Amino acid sequence: MEMLIQMDERKIKTVADISALLAGTDQADLKLQGSKDDIYAWVERTLNRLRYGRLSKKEKGQVLRYLIQLSGYSRQQITRLITRHRETGHIHRRQRTTNGFKPKFTREDIILLAEVDQLVDSASGTTIKVYCQRAYELFGDQRFARLANISVSHLYNLRANNIYRRCRRVYTKTNPVQVPIGERRKPRPDGQPGYLRIDSVHQGDMDKKKGVYHINAVDEVTQWEVVVTVQRIQEEFTIPALKSLLKQIPFEVKGFHSDNGSEYINRYVAELLNKQMIRMTKSRSRHCNDNALAESKNGAVVRKAFGRVHIPQLHAELIDSFNRKHLNPCLNYHRPCHFPSIETDAKGKQKKRYRVEDMMTPYEKLKSLKNAEQYLKPNLSFQWLDTIAKRYSDLDAWRQLRNARRILFKTIFGQNNEAA
Repeated sequence: MEMLIQMDERKIKTVADISALLAGTDQADLKLQGSKDDIYAWVERTLNRLRYGRLSKKEKGQVLRYLIQLSGYSRQQITRLITRHRETGHIHRRQRTTNGFKPKFTREDIILLAEVDQLVDSASGTTIKVYCQRAYELFGDQRFARLANISVSHLYNLRANNIYRRCRRVYTKTNPVQVPIGERRKPRPDGQPGYLRIDSVHQGDMDKKKGVYHINAVDEVTQWEVVVTVQRIQEEFTIPALKSLLKQIPFEVKGFHSDNGSEYINRYVAELLNKQMIRMTKSRSRHCNDNALAESKNGAVVRKAFGRVHIPQLHAELIDSFNRKHLNPCLNYHRPCHFPSIETDAKGKQKKRYRVEDMMTPYEKLKSLKNAEQYLKPNLSFQWLDTIAKRYSDLDAWRQLRNARRILFKTIFGQNNEAA
């Protein structure tokens, strides 16, 4: 194959000609066309014609630029070719004809290793090596002639081979975890209060020490919300907290829905709910919005009230007292919530709309239900609950909450600073 040069190479006789060419021509148009053998021969011919070994350092730099530009090779490759020309006087392409190292262990050896691993349940590498040695030396199995002398480290290399993996590939269907506590389904309150959504909020870690935990329960229909605070999510703390939570709800609780965390899906919580005839449900797989109401309230209520700062566990009782006296009454009697109005089009498709005129507090929503008195606990009445709702105005209630929270935080973090 002949080399095509887009220039008259015969005019390039000196380094000055090269400098003039590089300075006065668009270098992007300078290139050689040909095979690798042709380019190697051109480099050798150019170095001989210009007597490269006798040039000055500056002139060698110009020649180097010229060779790089026309050949398209990197500076390192051209430098290697020049070094080879200086040592031998010629530049010939070195064609690699070998296929590298011949593998010592064959495909049959890898398949045999996979068979041994399968028989002995993938024992350690040293154990497998001993099996192979015993098979060859003690029992005379010639198939293990090469594996008998394998090193332990290379045995693990063979285990990473694709042939080995294809032999040992096993597909196991995922088995769902069966916990016979609670029912996997979405609660259906049918417009009746008493179906709680519950979730936990952790108040941060510091120096490998856990903070307090908030248990946040929200009624699906009325959005009645109760927050209790515990030191740890263990039955010795959660069971009393859940009893206190259920007492703070003025209507009968019929359903208790949580995610699949062990703090709620356990026999202690199940026994507590069974005694009070409360049906327990838990979130379904691949239905991330089953407990979305409680999770949205975690950010909109709990995080706004307490932030994300670490609060030591020893302050759990103090915070829970604040919840009962200020936070929970404020949320249920003085905090308006959005309630959707459902519109159905001509095709039967339902669409939820959240209008300002539909906003009301959880207590007002409870009272607005048809025959609302039937949902109250036996010892409660709306007359008594009205006295709680009208004791303070909305803004006065929130003002008292902010003052109480400021005192609470000053007590907590003031004690921490003194302890530090």
